[in-house]
Amino acid sequence: MRAAVIGGGPGGLYAAALLKRLDPARTVTVYERNAPDSTYGFGVVLSDETLGGIEHADPAVYAALQREFVRWDDIDIVHRGTVQRSGGHGFAALGRRRLLAVLQQRCRDLGVDLRFRTEAPPAAELARDHDLVVGADGVNSATREAHADAFRPRIAAHRCRYVWLSAPFAFDAFRFEIVETGAGVMQLHGYPYAVSAASSGGASTVIVEMREEVWRRAGLDACDEEETAERCAAYFADALGGRPLTGNRSQWTAFRTVVNDRWWHEPSPGGGAVVLLGDAAHTAHFSVGSGTKLAVEDALALAACVEEQPDVPAALAAYEAERKPVVASTQRAAHASREWFEDLARHLGRPPRQFAFDLLTRSRRITHDNLRLRDPGFVAAVEREAGVPEGTPPMFTPYTLGGLTLRNRVVCSPMDLYVAEDGLPGDFHLVHLGARALGGAGLVMTEMVCVSPRGRITPGCTGLWSDEQEAGWRRVTDFVRGHAPGAALGIQLGHSGRKGSTKLMWEGIDEPLPDGNWPVVAPSPLPYRAGLNQTPRALDRAGMTAIREEFAAAARRAARAGFDLLELHCAHGYLLSGFLSPLTNHRTDAYGGDLDGRLRYPLEVFDAVRAAWPADRPVTVRISATDWAEGGTTGADAVAVARAFAAHGAAAIDVSTGQVVADEKPAFGRSYQTPYADRIRAETGIPVIAVGAISSWDDVNSLILAGRADLCALARPHLYDPHWTLHAAAEQGYTGPGAPWPAPYRAGSRRPPTGRTDGPKPRLTLDGGRAGAAG
Repeated sequence: MRAAVIGGGPGGLYAAALLKRLDPARTVTVYERNAPDSTYGFGVVLSDETLGGIEHADPAVYAALQREFVRWDDIDIVHRGTVQRSGGHGFAALGRRRLLAVLQQRCRDLGVDLRFRTEAPPAAELARDHDLVVGADGVNSATREAHADAFRPRIAAHRCRYVWLSAPFAFDAFRFEIVETGAGVMQLHGYPYAVSAASSGGASTVIVEMREEVWRRAGLDACDEEETAERCAAYFADALGGRPLTGNRSQWTAFRTVVNDRWWHEPSPGGGAVVLLGDAAHTAHFSVGSGTKLAVEDALALAACVEEQPDVPAALAAYEAERKPVVASTQRAAHASREWFEDLARHLGRPPRQFAFDLLTRSRRITHDNLRLRDPGFVAAVEREAGVPEGTPPMFTPYTLGGLTLRNRVVCSPMDLYVAEDGLPGDFHLVHLGARALGGAGLVMTEMVCVSPRGRITPGCTGLWSDEQEAGWRRVTDFVRGHAPGAALGIQLGHSGRKGSTKLMWEGIDEPLPDGNWPVVAPSPLPYRAGLNQTPRALDRAGMTAIREEFAAAARRAARAGFDLLELHCAHGYLLSGFLSPLTNHRTDAYGGDLDGRLRYPLEVFDAVRAAWPADRPVTVRISATDWAEGGTTGADAVAVARAFAAHGAAAIDVSTGQVVADEKPAFGRSYQTPYADRIRAETGIPVIAVGAISSWDDVNSLILAGRADLCALARPHLYDPHWTLHAAAEQGYTGPGAPWPAPYRAGSRRPPTGRTDGPKPRLTLDGGRAGAAG
């Protein structure tokens, strides 16, 4: 094999070393246009997992790095004059120049041809006489851009400016420090990378970051490198102890996220293949410390796949298949972390310990349970500050909405079941809702209950427009009152709008019925999917009034049926959601146009429902906080919508997203909708229900304790396990009032025992013929 590596950064060098080490007969050449000691930045952080991979693949490199590492366990968060320290995290860092020197020397020892101050030939040209060309040429990769048609890169620039600097001493912890200036909020990310230096006791990387508008207001956009270092040192004089900062070709930049649809390709038949590695293939925000880590891990995987697979194309396909999911997960975490820092000002009003907990758990990689293992004292202090009783997980603290007190923070989310006949709830609904109420959730929600036959999504949807339906729902509430006391039962009322008259979900979601369709209505005559779904009739004033009264009538029936809470469904593209989104509301009358106009009819319906519903029982509203489509609802719109409903009497906002237009592009991921709930809660103080891929009790504890949500709604986990909440209590060893087991089930309130899987512990060792006790 002949291999060429374009780029002499850590990832490129390590890939070259591994390829050569695994087969000394290979010819491996590295092209780097800069000098050997020329680099940006100062220190790099590597995880224990990455170091373990290096140790296994190349003990010589690992041993050399071990001698250089600075290690520490603590994180300090400095917020409005208070310092919160959390321990047990485990970091290792070293100087970037030292890392490069170690890898360069290893390449030389192995016989890699290193060509510094040499511009690489184009990748396509190299591929003509090399089997493998590795594009490790960084975030501004010329290799990627030259073959953009094959790699299909997507690059997004973000809202903050940042700069890499160095301090002439070693921090004793990873340090996050926030300062509030006349220009706005600025933050420092700092960590040690050397414990000794010629002139002092070490060195630290310092990254200063702030929103673009803050950067401009502060005049930092007009500063050269020296002025930047001086100004930043002044802003963070307390953190630095008055010491200076220095640069290294340090320039303010906006972080760019790089994603490639494909990571390798063959430029021409019969030639070699080109593959991307490190920042050329992907980037993840520096606040999760992942750039060099991901590049090194790419190198490990690439070399292993080349060794394991029969040919280069198979190796590169295996490399991409192995690394893409790992990188995507890291990028999701980095996305959450980056956005948290971009919106830092929103979080500053939280109490000091909660602010620190929120920062530490921002990426969702560190959670309540994980942090409790790392530093139980810190978590206990956060819980005391939040008023969480000792021995009680945050999810099992009570919460009051209006006149309703819930025993815990868990909501069994509305889930359409599609098993009703003529809108009538039957045995399936009784068993489904009854089981979840017995299963411990503080609030159990019905599916979307439709206010009229033509307001149904499918023929299998439940309704509440008749006495028979009201009696059917009373049967459900009577069961819950009698057998699951303490569980609250909520009803969600809605109208399908343009998304009505469709098949059952498992027969074809959002597809029109083969026959028997009923006419659908909407704010504007826009079909959900042109050419497939019906074109709805645009509602006139008479139609709007009639539907408003149907909502009010259903609310009165729901009150008589015995529900504790009512939720108005203004999300997911159904009728009221259709009025709120500019993508679906093209009206030119008083009920369209700007947000005030688009809100007018949903608020009229809300007012009618609120007036029909008992004053001591709460009404909540579910909204789609984004349409996941260009030109749709924005985050600022969602905040305004929440304020409007709260001003009219909503007790909480249930914050979902999307499902408004068919061409949406949602950014799915764990707890992916919770930042929208967090924003509404932080900016308005309105209680929020978070929903969307919240899948574990650890997620719920984290969201509640961090102050991102007041309640957490879970759907699929309750389909998987009707007793999800009680089992969450058992798994955490909790037996208090937030999760009472029904008397017939108490014998099962502990996890069933399983067979032992651990082997017997060695008791004796033989040392030189003598027996001794094993440690």
